[in-house]
Amino acid sequence: MKPDLFPYLESTPVDQFQYHETIGSTNDTALEWVEQGAGDYSLVVADEQTRGRGRFNRRWISRPGSSLAFSLILRPTVEEFEHLVLFAPLCGLAVHQALHNLLGLQAAIKWPNDVLLNRKKVCGILVEASWTGDHSNGVVLGIGINIRPDSVPPSEDTLFPATCLETECSCSVDRFTVLREVILAIQNLRPTLGQPEFIAAWQEHLAFKGEIVRIEGSHRLPVIGRLAGVDGQGRLVIQNPQEGELLFEIGDVHLRPGD
Repeated sequence: MKPDLFPYLESTPVDQFQYHETIGSTNDTALEWVEQGAGDYSLVVADEQTRGRGRFNRRWISRPGSSLAFSLILRPTVEEFEHLVLFAPLCGLAVHQALHNLLGLQAAIKWPNDVLLNRKKVCGILVEASWTGDHSNGVVLGIGINIRPDSVPPSEDTLFPATCLETECSCSVDRFTVLREVILAIQNLRPTLGQPEFIAAWQEHLAFKGEIVRIEGSHRLPVIGRLAGVDGQGRLVIQNPQEGELLFEIGDVHLRPGD
């Protein structure tokens, strides 16, 4: 049965939304909607995703009723266009804020775009932009949050341990209340994008900060070093005994705990 989302969204900046019982990918649908003229804070929500994806085209399957899968369309201002790479941590900070406010949970942001609870992945983020030449038509913030235990994939199907909100808080969770809180947090944090306070908040909640981590990529040998933080451009800062300070841009690299 189609849920009544109006009570959840009336206090948010969302003007238009689509709800789909089953969809291939909320991001694909949102990107098409951008091309058709969807406005700032337009929303696509799905009960089930059959072709959801994360970074590097990894599959993200959303089972009916078990998780929260949505894509939020933003129309970047000229100033925001200079910080497109920071929209992924914007989502991470928003999810962190929402989970803290709603459930008292302390989430960490795994660079560049996962959210962890007790060092297990509870949320995946995929930010994609629509372009015409050098002009960005819009940015799609794709967010998937594991709500119920049956949303957690088998361990053999994951590269990183996973969990869900109901397991971590030992309580029932209304996924559309989570949706509302995440959207409100995005609205609240958006004016700080790229500002020192934004980077400071990201640093404060960065997963594995101060720990030994492993950076793997397709174009270089693995690097092991201490995670020092992120810089103002969103690059990961690693201290390596042999090479000193190393910077990694968001791209074809993976971060793993050193152990």
